Amino acid sequence: MPAPNQHITHTDEQLLQLIAGDNREAFTELYNRYWDKTFAVAYHRLDDEHEAEEVVQEVFLSIWQRRASLKLTHTLATYLSVAVKYKVINHLDRQYRKQQHLDELAFTSTETEDTTIQWLEEKELRERLDHGINQLPGKCRIVFLLSRDENKTYAEIASELGISQKTVEAHMSKALSSLRQSLGVSLPILILLLS
Repeated sequence: MPAPNQHITHTDEQLLQLIAGDNREAFTELYNRYWDKTFAVAYHRLDDEHEAEEVVQEVFLSIWQRRASLKLTHTLATYLSVAVKYKVINHLDRQYRKQQHLDELAFTSTETEDTTIQWLEEKELRERLDHGINQLPGKCRIVFLLSRDENKTYAEIASELGISQKTVEAHMSKALSSLRQSLGVSLPILILLLS
């Protein structure tokens, strides 16, 4: 069995040649030789031990996968430093996109939830309003509905029902007061509901 440290004296270029020939011991030596340096670069940029380890693993895995075709134009140290920086950028970009996606989902979910709640509240309020209108005394209810649903003026309602305009105003005042009390809302909100 070969000694675990038999490649310690090899240069980086010699190790890469051995690795190109599928020599796992040479790869282990290269890994041990540069692990600390590459980890330090990754950790400095990510400030997270687990993520830094992941990036370094990806860099060395890439070297092993491309061992037969890997050609360096600079030193191995330079190559590893640049490779780590690119992996860090890719890693941060993935994280950013993932976070953006999660933020969009959260926003959409909250927006949908808010819209649903608002719709249910409005629906309930309108049901209560309809119930309140149905509880109005006969003539009062008719005056109110002619005003709200048919957009008739007080003068038109008075003419149609054969009553004075003052009586129409009294019925409307009574209707609004009764609805405001039964719904427990202020006049501006009631006006908005009726519009």
